[in-house]
Amino acid sequence: MIRLQFDFSEFVDPRRVGVLWVLAGFVVTALLTRWITRHIRTKSTQPVDPDTDSQTAKRSVIKNIRISGVHIHHQVWGILLVMLVGLLIIAYQPGGIPADVLAALFGVGAALALDEFAMWLHLDDVYWSREGRKSISALMTAAAIAAVLMIGAAPLGLEASQEDESAAASVALLVTVLLNLAFAVVSILKGKLPLALVGVFLPLVAMFGAIRLAKPASWWARRRYRPGSRKLARSESRFGTKYDRRWDRIHAFIGGSITEPAPDDEAAHSAQGNP
Repeated sequence: MIRLQFDFSEFVDPRRVGVLWVLAGFVVTALLTRWITRHIRTKSTQPVDPDTDSQTAKRSVIKNIRISGVHIHHQVWGILLVMLVGLLIIAYQPGGIPADVLAALFGVGAALALDEFAMWLHLDDVYWSREGRKSISALMTAAAIAAVLMIGAAPLGLEASQEDESAAASVALLVTVLLNLAFAVVSILKGKLPLALVGVFLPLVAMFGAIRLAKPASWWARRRYRPGSRKLARSESRFGTKYDRRWDRIHAFIGGSITEPAPDDEAAHSAQGNP
């Protein structure tokens, strides 16, 4: 009998192999989910032939899941899978291959849930709208965090050093943690949440976000950049139309194009006070 064994210890710290499986499950699922949703969207916008398409839709494997007439969004399956994996890990504390399998399943569940992250925030089906771009940003941020964890980065620069327990080492560690935390907080105040989250595990990223210009609509810019000031003008120029177009191309490549609301829909939203 042929036995397949994957040994990543030559490429990754053995203690981080589980994170590698999380990242693998996450990336594959995120890409596959976006491909499926774009496929379903393309089919739904094509002209329908009632004589043939109804039977084809019934036989199709790639379609929306409905239970008792209710469309079950894939974030539901993701949340349930993450909860199940967490329960199994707590109950059985597995090691070896079972632990790797659960790690990969955790990545699968996290990708399914975060792919509809924008719907958590808006409590509405904004998947294909501009607000839905937040889901793409959430996926990219989560993948980046998993990647830096895989290479062995510690949160806020915390290193599990049990060899040096001197007072000087403790003070140095405390200063490092507080400094990195300050960088992360400043990044958040400057409107750079993804950089702050990644920076928690890779402090240089948070430092980069903290020392650079704030986004014009951020808390930092509203309180520290005076109207008409040079800094505000530079911020508006840096994070202006070109910046938005660049990220729109990246988001469209990963998640597909957005559906612009019709003029009537915009008027209705304005009348209701919705953004």
